[in-house]
Parts: sequence; C-alpha cells; structure tokens
Amino acid sequence: MDNGFLSELENCKLCPVECGANRTTGVGACGVSSLRIAKYYLHPFEEPCISFQKGSGTIFFCGCNLRCAFCQNYEVSRAQRGKEITPLQLVSIFKELEDMGAENVSLVTPSHVIPYIVQALRIYKPKIPVVYNSGGYEKIDTLKRIDEYVDIYLPDMKFYSSALSKRYLGKEDYFDVASEAISFMAQKPLQMTAEGKMLSGCIVRHLVMPLCTADSKAILRWFASSLPKSTYLSLMSQYTPFGNIEGFPELKRPITAREYATVTDEAFALGIKNLFLQERKSSGEKFIPSWDY
Repeated sequence: MDNGFLSELENCKLCPVECGANRTTGVGACGVSSLRIAKYYLHPFEEPCISFQKGSGTIFFCGCNLRCAFCQNYEVSRAQRGKEITPLQLVSIFKELEDMGAENVSLVTPSHVIPYIVQALRIYKPKIPVVYNSGGYEKIDTLKRIDEYVDIYLPDMKFYSSALSKRYLGKEDYFDVASEAISFMAQKPLQMTAEGKMLSGCIVRHLVMPLCTADSKAILRWFASSLPKSTYLSLMSQYTPFGNIEGFPELKRPITAREYATVTDEAFALGIKNLFLQERKSSGEKFIPSWDY
C-alpha cells in the first residue's frame, strides 16, 4: 500500500464522517480497521442488466459509514462478523468470480476500504465490469481515487429530508452529501450490450419506505431535474422489517401496494424513462444473504 493511503488510515477521513481514527491500530466510525469481507458469490437478484444471465460477482465488505436502523445486512454493516483478507487475496477472489462466470465484480459498501481495494485493482483489474455498490454517502475526492477502475456506479439515494436521514441513518447531511457524490457518479458514460447487459453507467437505487412517499417523490424530482438522462433509476419495493428497529414502530411493516404505486406513478409523471421497477414479492428475509464468515 502506498505511503499516502497509509498516512490517511492513520488519521482516517476517507468518508464524510471524517472520524480521524487511526485505523492502523484500531477501528474507525465504520467499525473496521483492515480489509474484511462477509461473503462473495454470484448474486442473481440485482437489476436485470447487472445480474444479467449468470449473476453479479458480489463481494460484501464489512463495516459501513452509515448507521441505517433498518439495515438488511445489519451484522455485516456493524462489523459483527467477517474475515480479514489481504489485497492479494482480494485479487484471487476477483479471478475466482470471473472463473465462476460472473457478469461483473460488484464491490458492496467499499468506501471505507478503498485504499485496500485500489491496491488490489492495481495488481489485477477484472476483465469484466467493476461495480461500485454503495449507500451514496461518499466523498468525491475519495471516489476519484478509484474512479478509473470503476465501470458501473450503483449508489443508493435513501432520503431527501434531513429529519428522516437523521432519524433513520444518523446522518442529518445525508442528502447534501449523497446528491453531490451521485452527480459525480452519474457522469460515467452509459454503455449497454444489444442483449441488455450494462457495461458502463450509473443506476441510482431508491428503497421506498413506510410512510415516506412524499420524501420518495422529492427524490424523484431531484433525479429527473439534476442527473443526466442516461442515468437509470431503480425503485425498490423490497423493504423488509430488519435491523435495530425496536424504537421505530413505523418501520415494523413492509410498504403497501398503494405506497409503491404512489411513487411509481410520480416516476411516470416525471417522464423518467430509464427505470427499473420491482415486484412486490421481492421483499422478505429470503432475499437477505446468509453470511459465510
């Protein structure tokens, strides 16, 4: 690892939290110090242009700079499990996923371990697209360090309201930060095969939440007015009560058909063309991965 990244880990400000932790000797606000993963496999349930025919080669990194109360990957985001690996071992995982027939290599929640990932990518850049799959809470300066290796950005845009993001994510500035980061990501040029596989581009995901349709509609208005027309939007209906939601009674149910229809109708009214919708049957704990480590 180069000395510049090493010095940054000693006073970590890689993500917008800027906790300043010495991650060479302890953990940061993300909950991790080194490179740790919880699982890698062929994931068949991503957007059709990402999973495509054989599945996305998904690598789940431990730790997270957000504290989503409803996180479906709660044990992993809170670094309650996982296996430490080296950048060289990560290279081996890239190659193994390629050998398995993965359509791409998807890096899930990577922002706080970018120094390690970049080191691996400098050793070996997969011959298939590299997907940067994140919660959207990113620093542009950090993204620029990995951008040359990324083919597809797959960020969440979770909330527009600062009150909602403070309540559910612990980050009052979420939209301000994520909107700038996603605007950077959306500059990635769109390239699709004739068969419908994405080779390059940006897909913004938004998970519709209980009692939050007005917030969802505000996000759609931002999306339609602020991002390039080549950007895709994925409207997800899969919210499943999970995580640490004891203090959030409104989150203890899935969304209703009416809530999802209200948001999708807004997307149609705004003329959003590059749109993925999700069947209601896509919700449920059966779609939450079981963790290997």
